[in-house]
Amino acid sequence: MESTEYLVVGAGLAGAATAWQLARQGYEVQVVERDRPASAEGSSHGSARIFRFAYTDELYVRLAQRAKTGWDELSELAGQELVSSCGAVDYGEVRDPAQLADVLRRCGVEHELFSAEEACQRWPQFAFDTPVLWQPGAGVIDAESAVLAMLDQAQLHGARLHTGWTLERLERSTDGFVATSVAGQHITARRVIVAAGGWLPYLLPGLPLPEHFRAALPEFQVRQEQAYHFRFRDPQRQWPTFIHLRSGWECYGLPGGRDSGFAGLKVAEFNGGKIIQSAAAQDGIVDPGNRAAVVDYVAQNIPGVEPVPYAETTCLFTNTPTEDFVIDEVDGLTILSACSGHGAKFAPVLGELAAAVASGTGSTHERFRPSRTAGS
Repeated sequence: MESTEYLVVGAGLAGAATAWQLARQGYEVQVVERDRPASAEGSSHGSARIFRFAYTDELYVRLAQRAKTGWDELSELAGQELVSSCGAVDYGEVRDPAQLADVLRRCGVEHELFSAEEACQRWPQFAFDTPVLWQPGAGVIDAESAVLAMLDQAQLHGARLHTGWTLERLERSTDGFVATSVAGQHITARRVIVAAGGWLPYLLPGLPLPEHFRAALPEFQVRQEQAYHFRFRDPQRQWPTFIHLRSGWECYGLPGGRDSGFAGLKVAEFNGGKIIQSAAAQDGIVDPGNRAAVVDYVAQNIPGVEPVPYAETTCLFTNTPTEDFVIDEVDGLTILSACSGHGAKFAPVLGELAAAVASGTGSTHERFRPSRTAGS
């Protein structure tokens, strides 16, 4: 039976970042992953996630600023670019670019506001319908490479990674926990961090959590999202990421990187996929109705691409009702949910916060600790 100070369950962005931060602080760490790091069955696979600063909530803007420092450090350590700079445009009457610009101004984030006409001249590949917020510091995260880089750094500091290690049960012991895999392997740990993404709702019922803590946790809603790749008409044109939010419809897109053979734009309706019980229920089937809706949107709003998807995929979003993260701990067991609809960009800082909460050396915002605010 193996033993460790800290056991991290899940080797996606959140789990890998936590393992990296704990290991670099000198703690003994082991990571277990049911498949492989950045698995296609989770939320951290592929090469394309948006990094941006634009939020109406100043808390998230400042966290994004901290995360960017972490991304820069990790890229330097890994010797590769993990966040490619391309900028971002935000628009739509509900997105309210002017309000976003005001928050960015207060936080000292570089930005610029364009009229719809000015933006169409600068980015003719879009058909803008409102003023546009431009964030030159935004970009695209290579999620899979980032996971591998964080795990490499963790292992350089002594962490151990177990792949193909599916958690069957976690039990409390006199000095911590005993984790048992479906294959009958055992690891004892003083503290455990569960960072299982869309698998969290599947694992939660079997975790040894006090009822008051369990009751305080928000509902974790898992969606099987769908994304489509549309070929660039002009492969030489520079593309920013985008978020377009209007009444009844939110769409986002970004250069697809390796996911699209570097040939197209990845586009999806935000939270447009079906709700499933957990990642265990995903089937990878694209909804024809959603495909038709996104194709119609692209044909009307993004003239710079061919309005026929040449590739498509499903992925997992795990959301809370407020879209806030959960980084909460009780009696040595930490629950970490990055809420993958927007959590990828924060991975380095989420690792810092989770490591602090798990080790007791620090805390995080009360909004991320529902057990502290329940009933208040």
